[in-house]
Amino acid sequence: MSGWEVLHRELDAWAALGRRATLWWRDDDACAASAALARLLDLAATHRVPVAIAAIPARVEPSLGEAIAGCREATIVQHGYAHVNHATAGERAAELGSHRPLPARVAELARGCERLASTFGDRFVPVLVPPWNRIADDLVAVLASAGLAGLSCFGARTRSAAAGIAQVNTHVDPIAWRRGRVFAGAQACIERVVEHLRARRTGEVDADEPTGILTHHLAFADDAFTFVDALLRETSSHPAAAWLDARSAFDTTGHLRPISMNRV
Repeated sequence: MSGWEVLHRELDAWAALGRRATLWWRDDDACAASAALARLLDLAATHRVPVAIAAIPARVEPSLGEAIAGCREATIVQHGYAHVNHATAGERAAELGSHRPLPARVAELARGCERLASTFGDRFVPVLVPPWNRIADDLVAVLASAGLAGLSCFGARTRSAAAGIAQVNTHVDPIAWRRGRVFAGAQACIERVVEHLRARRTGEVDADEPTGILTHHLAFADDAFTFVDALLRETSSHPAAAWLDARSAFDTTGHLRPISMNRV
């Protein structure tokens, strides 16, 4: 049985229960327009699947706004501030760890939030994506003070992030970073998608957390783009699968709105 057949069987199991298998798509490290970003946005437009582009506020160039404007499926979320590693030698990379005073980290994120809101307007959804998917607990607790309403890391969520902060993570990364940043392979990626969907269906993990696909357009070669193309096609054609945009994924009640442009 092919990997796609296994995926369809899992989606059939959701359908048999009268449930929708929700998914969402996050792409990290956006700064400017590029051929790779154009290819990714073309996939989103072709399959009519929403994609949340995680942009680095301190490094955003005007061309990114132009690229996003041409793709109605794309929204913007916040990828840290400058994507700079502040961890000490020997530690795992982190921009938003506990290595700097909390007020400095909050102020930095607030500046980034304001910049993305002013640049992208209603396309910006105030969700934080920590660089390297790492963030200190003390910062999570006060994210709302920086104008943020959501948090997205990697792996099945196990608890609420903080009061007023919705957390929706990603769960499948097609890049094998420790093997030279190569494509992990279609079979392995499909298995990870099915694994999270099955765990949600059986109650092993939070069933309400959409299954998140994490991409990095700047690190993608042809094989990774080909896989994402196939994944979007295979899931979009199944009645039990539903791709959510960032606003829907992070707030099913409809109260998540772009931040005020007048905040000091």
